[in-house]
Amino acid sequence: MTQPDLPAEGKPDYWDEACRHLVKKDRILRRIIPRYPGMSLQSRGDAFETLARSIVGQQISTKAAAAVWARVAQGVAAGAAVTPSAVLALQTDALRALGLSQRKAEYLRDLAHHFDQGLLNVQDWPQLEDEAIIAQLVAVRGIGRWTAEMFLMFHMLRPNVLPLDDAGLIQGISRNYFSGEPVTRSDAREVAQAWKPYRTVATWYMWRSLAEPQAY
Repeated sequence: MTQPDLPAEGKPDYWDEACRHLVKKDRILRRIIPRYPGMSLQSRGDAFETLARSIVGQQISTKAAAAVWARVAQGVAAGAAVTPSAVLALQTDALRALGLSQRKAEYLRDLAHHFDQGLLNVQDWPQLEDEAIIAQLVAVRGIGRWTAEMFLMFHMLRPNVLPLDDAGLIQGISRNYFSGEPVTRSDAREVAQAWKPYRTVATWYMWRSLAEPQAY
């Protein structure tokens, strides 16, 4: 999982403190963080559209996902915001005609149904713990733990998410802490102990570091 580098306008209010903490606590991040001045995680879109895009983009390339989403957005909302009611106004076959698989079309409608019927307590999410939000999200067809964790990171800007199923995180830890050797979830969790309570920020820098030349 990667995100384009973004300017730090609108960065999370904890970002600078998190960087100071990580530089102090972790020798690897002490080297990596200064290489990306003026960059930070930034929130993406509204809740429904963020999750809808995640479903559309599953198991296809970033370029293909962007193309399919553009067709979906045009077909569902004629270029306006994609809303639950707009999605529910189209049947599965109509969504498939926009480039979605049968399964993704069904997933998208199920997500829209959850939002439309108030089955997700969106208004309560700011007060809920991360795991409580994940539990609600994974009840929606097509949303697994990784998608829920990306939502917590990129939409809700939660500071302490550790997405152990993310290949980029594992690759970053392998590269920076184990000289490229294979890394288990247990290894990654142990490395990330020093990152608390800012594991989201450290993960973001692991992703950034993958664009750097290898040192070994």
